[in-house]
Amino acid sequence: MSSPRILLAWVLGLLAVAIGIVLWARTSPTFDPYGWLVWGRQTLHGNLNTNAAPSWKPLPYLFTTPLSVFGRLQVSLWMIVAVAGALLGPVFAGRIAWRLTGGSWPAAALAAAGVASLDDIAHYVLSAQSDPLILALCLGAIDAHLCGRRRLTLLAVTLAALGRPEMWPFLGALALWQWRRAPELRGLIALAVAASAGLWFGIPALTARSPCVAATNAMGFAGRPHHDPALETIARFVFLQPPAVLVAGAAGVIVAIARRERVILWLAAGTAGWLVAEIALALHGLPALARYMYEPAGIMAVLAAVAVGRLPAARWGKILSALLGISLLITLGIHARSEAQDLHRQRSRTAQLGRLDLAIARLGGVGRLRKCGKPVTSLGDQTFLAWTLGVNVADVGFKYGKELRRRRPLVLFTPNRGGWRIVLAFPATASCRALPRTSSALTPAGLAQPSPSETSRSGRSG
Repeated sequence: MSSPRILLAWVLGLLAVAIGIVLWARTSPTFDPYGWLVWGRQTLHGNLNTNAAPSWKPLPYLFTTPLSVFGRLQVSLWMIVAVAGALLGPVFAGRIAWRLTGGSWPAAALAAAGVASLDDIAHYVLSAQSDPLILALCLGAIDAHLCGRRRLTLLAVTLAALGRPEMWPFLGALALWQWRRAPELRGLIALAVAASAGLWFGIPALTARSPCVAATNAMGFAGRPHHDPALETIARFVFLQPPAVLVAGAAGVIVAIARRERVILWLAAGTAGWLVAEIALALHGLPALARYMYEPAGIMAVLAAVAVGRLPAARWGKILSALLGISLLITLGIHARSEAQDLHRQRSRTAQLGRLDLAIARLGGVGRLRKCGKPVTSLGDQTFLAWTLGVNVADVGFKYGKELRRRRPLVLFTPNRGGWRIVLAFPATASCRALPRTSSALTPAGLAQPSPSETSRSGRSG
């Protein structure tokens, strides 16, 4: 079988597995991914606004924009893309470890298991976040570099740099290195750097209040470190993997220093560089969430697997390999139990989100409700409601009290015991005042117009 046919078979197999996982999971995207889906759809409609959360990042935008032509299938297609990309992370980790150990399959298996056992990674895969995909791109870039595939390396690093700003220094370093070593790629290198800068800052300059709107929005995030940003960031990194991985990885780096093994040392330097960048962002007021450090944690898993895989095939080598494997299996088991509980919560949330379509249909459809006032909901449902109503996220309010005090026409969408309560406030037209009413807040299509006392209470609570 020729190489193109092998590649096609791999791609089709990967997509088949991803589709199977999405169908089995029956989950939906979370806050950020729904925002990315809105970006794509609103670009298609010619009225993109990136002022509101989530913070702007170009990588998912490259996918959600073309996928928006498929209408409501955009959600499922993005989830398939996100899951398929995430599945490549353990594959690339295993390939790197296998190559660096001269063909050790146990080392490849340990590296793959190390990436799969990163804390909460299954949750972010099943909720269509981009972090597992960016991890796969980083590991894929390393694998491509070790294989001598310079164009593929440049592509993977550029795509990863479109997902996380921590990758910008690595893109710059690769661009300088390839500029000297591969003059035939200078056109592509210039295009990659220009495209990265243009997508990060050019689109927000046209669609937001500032080209740096991504940083501005991220600084307001409640998950940022507060007491000691540097130590809290390091602690978040440490708790991403079992202690055995950190110990084995550090031991492997020490041995590499003594042996002057450049590849291992460069990987270790990249891990340290990412952590330094994350600490700098945390000190600047940015979130530095644990999932933003999946990339160095994944490389640490590879270093640990390589260190163990290079041990002699004597008794102690086998014992240490078994200990690392047992540690990873225990971690995977713990994560599987917690993920089962999380999966139940995600499925319940998905079912509730799905009931909003029924509630809106009972009240005359999206078009009718959009004419009755500005939509308002809880912050966690803001991007989902924007996607459902066909508007930008910035057009959906999330501060009930602030919006009610303005005494302008509003439609309040509030999750309520598995359903939705849709409340009309200050209706301006007879058509809106004629909408059907119900006093029950327990039905998915519950609609009510708040009394003056209810409106007053809501205004103070905001």
